[in-house]
Amino acid sequence: MTYIAKPRLHHPSLTRNKVGYTRRDYEGKVSTLCAGCGHDSISAAIIQACWELDIEPHRVAKLSGIGCSSKTPDYFLGASHGFNTVHGRMPSVLTGANLANRDLLYLGVSGDGDSASIGLGQFAHAMRRNVNMVYIVENNGVYGLTKGQFSATADKGSKSKKGVVNNDSPVDLVGLAMQLGASFVARSFSGDKAQMVPLIKAAIGHGGAAFIDIISPCVTFNNHAGSTRSYDWVREHNEAVSRIDFITGREEITATIAPGEVRDVEQHDGTVLRLRKLHADYDPTDRVSAMGYMNARAAEGELLTGLLFVEGQTDDLHASLNTSAKPLNGLGTTDLCPGAAALEKINAGFR
Repeated sequence: MTYIAKPRLHHPSLTRNKVGYTRRDYEGKVSTLCAGCGHDSISAAIIQACWELDIEPHRVAKLSGIGCSSKTPDYFLGASHGFNTVHGRMPSVLTGANLANRDLLYLGVSGDGDSASIGLGQFAHAMRRNVNMVYIVENNGVYGLTKGQFSATADKGSKSKKGVVNNDSPVDLVGLAMQLGASFVARSFSGDKAQMVPLIKAAIGHGGAAFIDIISPCVTFNNHAGSTRSYDWVREHNEAVSRIDFITGREEITATIAPGEVRDVEQHDGTVLRLRKLHADYDPTDRVSAMGYMNARAAEGELLTGLLFVEGQTDDLHASLNTSAKPLNGLGTTDLCPGAAALEKINAGFR
């Protein structure tokens, strides 16, 4: 339970990363989610990714809304900044925090109810403004906290645990992110840690709106025959379009790589996203063809996972607004209130 604190004692033999932290230092409180919940696997992947990237926990700001998914930030990066917003309002709160202090790494965690229903408008504007953030949706297709009603991402024709058939068309957050201009779009499965960790690392290294939709089965209300968000269904219909490794451009990287084409996509900050294509007709750097391929495979009943789209060079919200290189929360009175002469000059520019 969350009121039970994890012991602070660390075994001296635990491996430390380059900034001196063990993997335990990236953990949070004890999870209160159902045993086997896919959300806990996502938390573990976030912990692993941040530890491997040598990120200092206090450099991270994690924000969430309401729902099972929005509880999970309490279970990782306990030493980071955290804010639990109201239902569906995480993106706007994160945007404000990002504008005030651009030096932090922003991690937004949401759910299919939080982002695809009440927060759909908030999701849309965060994507189109290219806010520099990692936006993870833990997608299980149900409202787990209110006993398993269909969420807006539930597939039409899927069945609830009680046998009720969903007659509504689903909201495709991946497709929306593509249309709205997100510069990094991916989908993964909570049961595939080998895919999740490099995707999260790549999203962290990307300088813009990085969206990852992670199918995360609800073991209590949506892990049965007839559900398209169950462990069995996703494993049977999962089609990976790529396999990626995230590397930095500062050190020599050695790896055993199977035969196949490899493409290095340089990010704006000099980091490199290494992509191995599994489908000859799939190009993750072409937004239009990527959307067409996703729709074609969805019509065949396949659930595409992997890196679906990425822009190598992109301008985030700060670049678009031409904000100060120094975080706004660090500016003094003189910088913020330069005086009447400066105001007159600005007003004259509008005449």
